[in-house]
Amino acid sequence: MPAASLAPLFNKVLIANRGEIALRVQRACRELGIQTVMVYSEGDSSAKYLRLADEVVCIGPAPISASYLNGAAIIAAAEITGAQAIHPGYGLLSENADFAEQVEKSGFTFIGPSADIIRLMGDKIAAKTTVKKYNLKTIPGVEGALPADVGEAATLIAKIGFPTVIKAAAGGGGRGMRVVHSEVQTRNILPVLRSEARAAFGDDTVYAERFLDNPRHIEVQVLADGKNAIHLGTRDCSLQRRHQKVLEEAPAFDVPQKKHDAICEACAAMCRKIGYQGAGTFEFLYADQEFYFIEMNTRVQVEHPVSEMITGVDIVAQQIRIAAGQPLAYRQKDILFRGHAIECRINAEDPKTFLPAPGRIDMYHPPGGIGVRVDSHIFSGYEVPPYYDSLIAKLVVHADTRAAALVRLRSVLREFVITGISTTLPLHEELAEDEVFISGKAGIAFLETRKQ
Repeated sequence: MPAASLAPLFNKVLIANRGEIALRVQRACRELGIQTVMVYSEGDSSAKYLRLADEVVCIGPAPISASYLNGAAIIAAAEITGAQAIHPGYGLLSENADFAEQVEKSGFTFIGPSADIIRLMGDKIAAKTTVKKYNLKTIPGVEGALPADVGEAATLIAKIGFPTVIKAAAGGGGRGMRVVHSEVQTRNILPVLRSEARAAFGDDTVYAERFLDNPRHIEVQVLADGKNAIHLGTRDCSLQRRHQKVLEEAPAFDVPQKKHDAICEACAAMCRKIGYQGAGTFEFLYADQEFYFIEMNTRVQVEHPVSEMITGVDIVAQQIRIAAGQPLAYRQKDILFRGHAIECRINAEDPKTFLPAPGRIDMYHPPGGIGVRVDSHIFSGYEVPPYYDSLIAKLVVHADTRAAALVRLRSVLREFVITGISTTLPLHEELAEDEVFISGKAGIAFLETRKQ
């Protein structure tokens, strides 16, 4: 398609996030020739990406409820700076349908899918019902939402067998879920979980499904423009603690090629049929060579770099182009998968207890070399604030094979220097040498059950 026929890109984009993803989106905008507006809280006033932005706006004090979750302040910042679109990054307001709707009603473009799609996929019960129509399996469980009556709900759960996991319909990221092993435990847990769900998500709807023992967590990256949709293959995100991902790799290791291709195409096909726009991720539990859908994230993921490394596709740039009305720049036949990539999430945490470790970074020296990428917003002298998520850097390596990527990972982890605070770098050094992880047999329970 001739360049002249493409819809024009935005002149200015407001980035409604912080940390490494704010810098990542800023870089994509600069490469596209788009000016950026960075919003920030008082707790992030020293962030280096603020110095790289065309304009900056302070939207409130350090607590996220008064700043990064203040949708009205973010929209007001877009109004006073003349931004045309808002990129929400990940987390925070990125999957808040009400915010996406208000952005559009205020005359700006929300860089992501429509509010209706966000609502559909954000409701885990509705999402499961939807994907079943498009040949995606779900974990066997109680059909629909659990009834309000505790006794009735417990009886239904007992019929599908134990162990069972009960989840908040509006939950996500491992929050709002409990595993039960008996009917008595179910009766005790249900009122507590409903109360927690109401407090955390504003919705006490819960559902139940069979608990799979130590499956792998595999996801499919998609891009779609409302008509065309493609996949960028799979990622294995099985290394988790407290349901939060620690290390990811692409493609998923040791999945039969036919099953790999079939699940990826099924996800892309569903996106075409529902008119999905933007980047998205289908998440599955994988057990006994079967994929079971658990949720869809309607945004860019923390782990998107591993998909970029094996395909050469700039996912964030594609998000921006699609939101501007341009058609997806690729067809599935254009996507060539090359090699293997592994990403380590470096958190400001104690590597054994995982307790947050904010503070001043005395020295920061990231590794480099062929096949090495570091996404980070930190620098020597940076003060890691105590108010936000503890992610401070993502180390990504790429090589021709998984074995070669592991060799490269071990090498560059030894080069990575962050002093002044505790980080999870030592944990990643251990994992890179762990025989179970190296074998590709680590499931989602591995990290919490391994001996340190």
